[in-house]
Amino acid sequence: MGVRQRYEARTSVPAVDRMKQPTESSSAMFSRATGLVHSWLKDHVHSGDSVLDATCGNGHDTVLLAELCGAAGQVLALDVQSAAVEATRNRLEERALGDRVHLIQQSHADLEDILDNEPMLSCAVFNLGYLPGSDKTVTTQVPSTLRAHQALMSRMAPGGVIFTTVYVGHEGGREEADALISWAQGLDRKRWSVARHEWINQDANPPFILIIQKRS
Repeated sequence: MGVRQRYEARTSVPAVDRMKQPTESSSAMFSRATGLVHSWLKDHVHSGDSVLDATCGNGHDTVLLAELCGAAGQVLALDVQSAAVEATRNRLEERALGDRVHLIQQSHADLEDILDNEPMLSCAVFNLGYLPGSDKTVTTQVPSTLRAHQALMSRMAPGGVIFTTVYVGHEGGREEADALISWAQGLDRKRWSVARHEWINQDANPPFILIIQKRS
């Protein structure tokens, strides 16, 4: 990534159990996982932060993170699929944000090596499942998902948050979700706060959001 940005913990960082909730005027956003995560990102990510988009997909999260970090910050964005990296690059270039993002085609299973000697992260984002608009048989897998999350345990700054949107409707999605939840339940409660946001009145296997925050 090439940028060494010191992260200073902020006393204003919201804890998981009091994460900012959308207002009534944002009811449409509240009904979608992407919109809800973006609301939390806007509350948590600040200018100068170093952040990670571990599954950049079509680039929507990457663009928002680049805007929030500002010119003083740095975003690392990666995806194993070339189509995702290209879509993200195009979206960044359209908004003149390319210089704020280090974009690479690589699996998040390699995060331990990728993040070696890089700044501590204030935020990391995952979207599990498949790339929207692409081959639905190419999906995130249990071993790489668990390995990536485990790698972040030593890379998050105090107060840093991992937002993982978990989709369960595709083949293997439920198994991946169960494995991730089982892993997260075993995290040391003295060091990590873990929460799960889910929709309970929707059909067709709605996603849920796993939130993991490092205690200060």
